[in-house]
Amino acid sequence: MMSQSMKSLVGGLVLLTTPAAFATSTTSIPAFEASVTTARGTTSPGGATIIRAEIRTALNAFLNDTGGPTGVDSAERTYLTTRLNDTPFQQSLTGTAAKYFADFYELNDANTVAAPLYLSPVAGTAASLYGATGPLANSSRIQEGYIANGAGVANQATLGYAFSSYFGPQSSIFEPITVKELIERLSGTTVAGTPSVDEVEGATAFITAISRNSNRLYVTGWSCRGCGAPGWTGGYVIAAVSTDRRFVRMVSVMTASD
Repeated sequence: MMSQSMKSLVGGLVLLTTPAAFATSTTSIPAFEASVTTARGTTSPGGATIIRAEIRTALNAFLNDTGGPTGVDSAERTYLTTRLNDTPFQQSLTGTAAKYFADFYELNDANTVAAPLYLSPVAGTAASLYGATGPLANSSRIQEGYIANGAGVANQATLGYAFSSYFGPQSSIFEPITVKELIERLSGTTVAGTPSVDEVEGATAFITAISRNSNRLYVTGWSCRGCGAPGWTGGYVIAAVSTDRRFVRMVSVMTASD
């Protein structure tokens, strides 16, 4: 029988990956605009200024309407381009909100063909790479690799395809995160227990070593039957992407198991 924590995790993934019936840009764009209008309301957390959490909620309309691993389609991409170049709109965003919009726009480029990203398990154990032994290291699987020069860049399609191909589980849609959010995620309970501060700090340093100059960090959830356990397992994966968007380091952490 599936545990309550596992039911919650799988249920969350289903919500992220299940398409709304016949939804297209004709529904996602109005949904985005409605969220923006609400975010600009005087009673919203940021008042007339749109904060990061609000723009993230608004942009989720483009991911949830298609339900596919690539998220944004060409019509939605065209619309987002106009918003990216809309100076008054961009000035209505806080700095962190504008960064999220730009990161979201780059990741979700409407290219449905995955670039050839070849991943391999890293040398050394997670504990040796984190510099600390514990639940986080014991629950981690790490792979990394390059996209050949001129063969494409890491985007939504590439990250999703590479994770499923090399790690096995089905993932939901990747989204941008900050280093603070990375630390919060790594600090959470794993299937082996709660990580120590040393583990979290070591894992953060190891992951951000790839994305330090580019600040490209992404996260998504995953679930799988028979991946490391007889029943359902689930967790999250962090993807750190280099400045040229060709090198990717993925760290998958199991947080639930039946």
